[in-house]
Amino acid sequence: MSSPPWTVRPVPYLDPVAQELVAELDQDMQARYGGQDATPVDPDHFADPSGTFLVMEDGAGPIGCAGIRTHGADAEIKRMYVRASRRRRGFARHLLTALEAYARARGFTRVILETGTAQPEAIALYEASGYQQIVGYGYYRDEPTCRCYAKWLI
Repeated sequence: MSSPPWTVRPVPYLDPVAQELVAELDQDMQARYGGQDATPVDPDHFADPSGTFLVMEDGAGPIGCAGIRTHGADAEIKRMYVRASRRRRGFARHLLTALEAYARARGFTRVILETGTAQPEAIALYEASGYQQIVGYGYYRDEPTCRCYAKWLI
């Protein structure tokens, strides 16, 4: 079987490619919600042993990014993003699978995440991937547009 034409690699959260993608994500969130994501992010949370940050690329350049960090007994997905020009090709699903594999390899049994109603494509991806809505948590837990999800990895 041949390898895919793209790669997923771990990078530091402050890596220039990662930061370029995160800046695009912030612009996208501002357009969708009228403001930037105010969730506190510590770059160290995306470094071993606390978590990882992944960048997906192919011959045409960066495609997207996603991070996972420890949140209590769970692994939490943060900063998942695929460039608008690269969407609807399954890249987000591959990033999600890579994050879940990382969490499993580190002994986590559940992955959680926050998203919002202005991101219907994200909600559709998570629900199609077996994520179930849970009680709100985190920075936006009381926001009416916030949706929180979890998936058991066992």
